[in-house]
Amino acid sequence: MSQKPFYITTTLPYVNSDPHIGFAMEIIRADVIARAKKLDGYEVFFNTGTDEHGVKIYQKAFNSNEDTQVFVDRYVVKFKELKSVLGLSDDIHFIRTTDKQHVAAAEEFWRRCDKNGFIYKKLYKTKYCSGCELEKTDTELNEEGRCFIHPTLDLLLIDEENYFFKFSAFQQKLLDLYRSNPTLVVPDFRFNEIKAFVERGLEDFSISRLKTKMPWGVPVPSDADHVMYVWFDALTSYISTLGWPDDTKTFDTFWKNGTPVQYCGKDNLRQQSAMWQAMLMSVDLPPTHTIVIDGFVTGDGGVKMSKSLGNTVDPLDIVKEYGVDALRYYVCRELSPFEDSPFTMDKFKEAYNAHLANGIGNLTSRIMKMATTNLTSAPEIPSKSIPTEFMDALGVFNTQAAANIVWEHISAADRIIQEKEPFKLIKTDTDAAIEIIKDLCVRLYTIGRMLNPIMPQTSELLKKLVKENKMPEQPLFLRK
Repeated sequence: MSQKPFYITTTLPYVNSDPHIGFAMEIIRADVIARAKKLDGYEVFFNTGTDEHGVKIYQKAFNSNEDTQVFVDRYVVKFKELKSVLGLSDDIHFIRTTDKQHVAAAEEFWRRCDKNGFIYKKLYKTKYCSGCELEKTDTELNEEGRCFIHPTLDLLLIDEENYFFKFSAFQQKLLDLYRSNPTLVVPDFRFNEIKAFVERGLEDFSISRLKTKMPWGVPVPSDADHVMYVWFDALTSYISTLGWPDDTKTFDTFWKNGTPVQYCGKDNLRQQSAMWQAMLMSVDLPPTHTIVIDGFVTGDGGVKMSKSLGNTVDPLDIVKEYGVDALRYYVCRELSPFEDSPFTMDKFKEAYNAHLANGIGNLTSRIMKMATTNLTSAPEIPSKSIPTEFMDALGVFNTQAAANIVWEHISAADRIIQEKEPFKLIKTDTDAAIEIIKDLCVRLYTIGRMLNPIMPQTSELLKKLVKENKMPEQPLFLRK
């Protein structure tokens, strides 16, 4: 392969309701990184998909009086539509945990883990949050005895014989991994959280459920009475999408010999950076290279937006009103790359008008008006003009810092117009004014180049306008 390989995956959201703004943020940011890597000459394998097993999906289908497979087939369409709705890369891969190839891979992963001695059976008694799909200790519950993340859900009390994964056997190996790869988890403060969690000691976790109580899952090999616990199934999708265990060429290229990246929310920290890494060790596979942890998108009062709480914002509604690039701009620049961020439609509208309609939109109209009036053709465009610091910011997954660099260039071009006033200078010093206008066009084209991963539609339009020396037919972003 002549190009460098790069693999990036989002989490696989549950298909128990429509996509919400939190996952839109995650997949847009992952798409930004994937597009940036392509610009930098990488061959990219960009993955997403849907997690279609587990108790809350089974319960939702049951409550809807619907066959579970029919239920997930109906909802998965909405997640596949995100490709066009959110302007995602055309070549994005989409895996379902109900795909036959994935089911076979999950079963093979189980067999190898079992053969290596890391699976056993015992009586299981615990409190379980169906929202997190995780067991909960008393220290992880609020004063009312409910999950902090899903305070409206009743905990399930599980008392049955299950299969367990020997998580406790991997404490030292995980700590060694953390020391050997100091950028495994981004940002640092999330890395410190998982280090502290592992240092306190690990408890083995359940990886199956009795089929009589929860029949919707991947069958446990050699035991027809059990299905796999959702995480042991779903996490395997990160490698089954690469063809593991059958397609060793693709897997070796992008995972074994690559630098695989996983995007997820902070409620996935433990699963992604400890449980999954231990699972990989258990079957002698290499670890993830980087795990990027997003904060939560919060609603009124700082409460996390989630499907379980019913306080989500539909990204499709935003795209219909403001356009896809407006949403992509907002989640990249206006929401923190790693901390929790509040979201309201008032905040969105304010940012849209200030930075899109009055920002890049107004700048484009001003520059192209001067260009079409005073230039006979487009200026010469340098072959490369994207600043190094822009790509460096995306290299460390800081989409906000990258977007801020773009808007610094927008502000700089505005200042040139205000200070040098080429629209006036053209009357007294034509040659000097034309050079300023040409420079502004090149600057606008560079802004277009930088917007390629963040706002791809706007990027293409800006570059086309400059190359063809044309005014936009209408403002790029109409005021709302």
